[in-house]
Amino acid sequence: MHILLIEDDSTITRELTWRWKGKSWGLSCVGTLAEADVPGVTLQADVIVLDLNLPDGDGLMWLERFRSRDRHTPVIALTARDRVTDRVAGLQVGADDYLVKPFSADELDARIEALQRRSGATRGERLEFGGLVWLRDERQVLVNGEAVELHPREFEVLGLLMRRAPRLVARRFIIEVLSERNLELGDSAIDVYISRVRRKLARSGVAIVTVRGFGYRLELEHAHAPDGESQ
Repeated sequence: MHILLIEDDSTITRELTWRWKGKSWGLSCVGTLAEADVPGVTLQADVIVLDLNLPDGDGLMWLERFRSRDRHTPVIALTARDRVTDRVAGLQVGADDYLVKPFSADELDARIEALQRRSGATRGERLEFGGLVWLRDERQVLVNGEAVELHPREFEVLGLLMRRAPRLVARRFIIEVLSERNLELGDSAIDVYISRVRRKLARSGVAIVTVRGFGYRLELEHAHAPDGESQ
């Protein structure tokens, strides 16, 4: 495994370098966003650990640009910003995980390993339902053969629904899966993701049906929803 650490705190960089080299993990370190943008720097990374407060800019803005060209490489945001709104913003622009400073190095290592396992275990996964095709490696969703742009969390939510389609996916299950990397991710964030995905699937022939009090399921639009369900 090779990690790219984007961090300007020399103490953190030194301690993590010593720790990760002891695990025989590959490591590249940069201290600014400009250095991270040098061609080729991100290409060898299996996981990126990104500080959000850097000397030459906001790490979230860099992450948003990075996700426009790479929707696959896992990114852990590492920051002193501890408000729930900050965490939600980080996840919405493309972070796969969010860890607040001061942090436990053991916890950071465990999160890196978990992201790497998920990335490897799902490699090559392809899901289909009606006119939808969900491609894990490409981080791409096709609607009747045409690509639809989804943010990383929207992509994961749709994947959870497609793995069980047309069966019901409990709301609590979606929250728990997404909260593995952010314990304070709340119900309102799930509402946002579902609403955005539903809007982007308009005219796809597939609908996200809300089963009130339980969760969601994918349904072909020609099917009739029983009482208690809504689009």
